[in-house]
Amino acid sequence: MIKDVIKNLVVGLLVSLVALNLGIALGILSERGVFAGILSAGVIAIITSLLGGTRIQSSGVTAPMSAVCATVMAFATTTIEQNYNWINPDQFVNLVLMMTAVFVMLMGVFRLGRLIKIIPPLVISGFMSGIALIIWVLQAKLLFGIGRDPLEGDFVSNLCLAVLTLCICIAAPKILKKIWAPLAEFVPGGLVAIFICSAVAFSLSLTVEKLHFELPFQDFLTFKDFLHAQIPTEFDSRILLVALPFALKLSVLCYIDTLLTSLIVDKMRGDKTKRNKELFAQGVATVAVSAIGGIPGAQSTVPSVMLIKEGATMRLAGIAVGFFVLIELILFADLLNYIPQAVFVGILLKVGYDVFDLIPILLYFKNTVLAKGKKRVKNREMAVISGTAFVTAFIDLIVAVGFFTGLYMLLKSRYYKYRDDKDKKSKV
Repeated sequence: MIKDVIKNLVVGLLVSLVALNLGIALGILSERGVFAGILSAGVIAIITSLLGGTRIQSSGVTAPMSAVCATVMAFATTTIEQNYNWINPDQFVNLVLMMTAVFVMLMGVFRLGRLIKIIPPLVISGFMSGIALIIWVLQAKLLFGIGRDPLEGDFVSNLCLAVLTLCICIAAPKILKKIWAPLAEFVPGGLVAIFICSAVAFSLSLTVEKLHFELPFQDFLTFKDFLHAQIPTEFDSRILLVALPFALKLSVLCYIDTLLTSLIVDKMRGDKTKRNKELFAQGVATVAVSAIGGIPGAQSTVPSVMLIKEGATMRLAGIAVGFFVLIELILFADLLNYIPQAVFVGILLKVGYDVFDLIPILLYFKNTVLAKGKKRVKNREMAVISGTAFVTAFIDLIVAVGFFTGLYMLLKSRYYKYRDDKDKKSKV
């Protein structure tokens, strides 16, 4: 028993390095900051591991949820600040997260977890690619200053650091695997990129923007003030109606993101997630992050897969991930300000690539290596995938999922009706 506990704690410590890396990068992506990203990564992991319907998993901040959170932050700092100046923009975002939590918990209470089977794989593929497009567009705007202020410092230096980071993120796992296989499992490419690119920027004295990180409190009293400032105290029906569309988007995304990851985890472990229990736990976690000015999350694929591969056997492993992330937040707080901001542009470009579903595109163009033993993606299937991706990225994710799910079902029913009619004529 003691050996099992120690083993799960060690696995949790190793996976926490990945969760910390994601917390920093996705905190920046969400526009709520590094502190919010790391704190949320820890809190979500602890709560969902304790209460969730997937026994061995690691929830936390995820790229899709952070990308949509960024749009909420942009709305809050423009429209809300101008037209509803009686509510603080940060409190508006927290209100959206509270409403999101209610919707996600209600999905669990009303046992809607089974509806994930209705969404076709083609729509899910396009949806994930659409989220990747959102991430890429946001990073391009930040790097090139499109519609916003660019990164401070020399543009060429920032661009080179971003490209170097992307290259390291891609190459590091392969190089580490050749040196010593376990290194590739435990040390994420993003972490390697942070160390190397920070060292390059420091040694060459590059004029680039660094992370702006500081704890928003110094002691227990200021921590209480910080928590009190997060809770919306003045709101009415108008602001609730404004927040509603954002809350619906995030709740639908949390539903999809969580239950898709749970399918992967179930396949690896031979278990079956209690989907409604998992959704309720995600809702509770979202309530918690809304109370601390954090960012929303869901069940996270990479840390969850790592826990399973490294032999985690207890819920303790996922809980340990969260606690170690919070400890690392305190230990490494002072060092974060030495990291160039452009490094996380490169990391997020790689995150976008990981989210993007490339296989259907390769199959559509009949890539000979990949297509071996697989069916080629047809024109109507690619239309559903690409349509879902672009509507998700540039219009609305709920519209994308709803419309293209309906379109897919319509096309499918017409296809089978055509086949039935053709079979009847051939028999005659």
